[in-house]
Amino acid sequence: MLYPLVQISYIVASILFILGLKQMGRPKTAVRGNLLGASGMLLAVVMTLVWIANGGVSDQAASFWFIGAGVIIGAAVGATLALRVQMTQMPQLVALFNGFGGAASVFVAAAELFSRAGGEAMTSDVLLATAVSGTIGAVTFWGSLVAFGKLQELSWMKKPFKVPMQHFVNGGLTLIVILLTVLMVTSSSIGIHITLYVFIALIASALGVLLTNPIGGADMPVVIALLNSYSGLAAAATGFVIDNNVLIIAGSLVGASGVILTQLMCKAMNRSIVNVLFGVMDAGGSVGDADEIYANVRSTSADDVALILETAQRVVFVPGYGMAVAQAQHAVRNLGKMLEENGATVEYAIHPVAGRMPGHMNVLLAEADVDYDKLMEMDAINPTMDTCDVAIVIGANDVVNPVAKTDPQSPIAGMPIIDVDKARTVIVIKRSLSPGFAGIPNPLFAADNTMMLYGDGKVAVLEIAAAMREG
Repeated sequence: MLYPLVQISYIVASILFILGLKQMGRPKTAVRGNLLGASGMLLAVVMTLVWIANGGVSDQAASFWFIGAGVIIGAAVGATLALRVQMTQMPQLVALFNGFGGAASVFVAAAELFSRAGGEAMTSDVLLATAVSGTIGAVTFWGSLVAFGKLQELSWMKKPFKVPMQHFVNGGLTLIVILLTVLMVTSSSIGIHITLYVFIALIASALGVLLTNPIGGADMPVVIALLNSYSGLAAAATGFVIDNNVLIIAGSLVGASGVILTQLMCKAMNRSIVNVLFGVMDAGGSVGDADEIYANVRSTSADDVALILETAQRVVFVPGYGMAVAQAQHAVRNLGKMLEENGATVEYAIHPVAGRMPGHMNVLLAEADVDYDKLMEMDAINPTMDTCDVAIVIGANDVVNPVAKTDPQSPIAGMPIIDVDKARTVIVIKRSLSPGFAGIPNPLFAADNTMMLYGDGKVAVLEIAAAMREG
């Protein structure tokens, strides 16, 4: 009688996952969606423990001991991360979450395989799922560790290491994994299954490193979305290995949503999904002479910016990774409120790949309690940018670079950008004229309607707000 009840609870948990995922599609309902998803997982875990307590496994005491230890260790690590990780480090944390999800799939599939030693052999479909789980999980784990290193800007990860004929190497490793999978499925010996699985996991680990290694920091939002998808696919495959319906459904949801998000990120960066899958993201092309482009750059001061903002009717903030580094989101929110009190309309233009992960700017502005209705997607705000009195670019670079539209030889050619160059006045808050992740100069900084306010993003915004109060 208990088994059907457990399965029903899994269905309820899956429904909660779907409803939660739907509500997480909008910033206003994202928190509620997160709670629904967490509630679904809590229900699934509790019912699994009830099933174990009632004889669902052969060694109940050992199962509870390991589960309890896992819960305590996991809760301690999670609480520590939640308290210590800064908002600027969220992309790194997401990369690690993806990686640990992949590692968990590798170990769960391995545990199920090892548990069959001397017992009932796995069927071919379960063996295939085991190999797939080990492959995708290992690629996800090691790929995520490389992504973490790049996001953390570790000295030995800043530049990718060179691999001769890398495409052929990647293709060869992939073919070897496929061959080993076929051998594993067709073999009838559990000893051979275990040996082949170990080799599959090891080769997939190398493949994960090689696939992520050549990808530059500017493309990390795409990589994060793709690795998130991989972690879901690995979990779904593991669900087939251990015959767990809720894991299959949850993994499929994560995998499918990750693929959709990856496609959206690729579109936002004018990238090909094929290039992402094969680890070819950095494009070549013309760069331009920075000295020539920046010959007519005009600088300004916080006092002058305050005078301009005093008469502005519509102001659009365009945040980028520099805002995250400067922890300027609260200062930006406060300046926005001052402008609204002065009678201006304030909006925030969000580029899909601004920052280091999908939704990075949304997370930062939500933390600062910016009204969700004021967060405007790129496609929604671009048609009206020519009616904007002042566009304040804070820490963004490549996502506002007009070269993407004017130079077909540029590394970012064809990438959709926020059309801040159409605003009547553009204020760029930046420490220097250093290039963005694409490594190319930005003609916007020298445009006739642009003025540069050099300095730390948070300090600069606070100085503008102070000048407005004094005025």
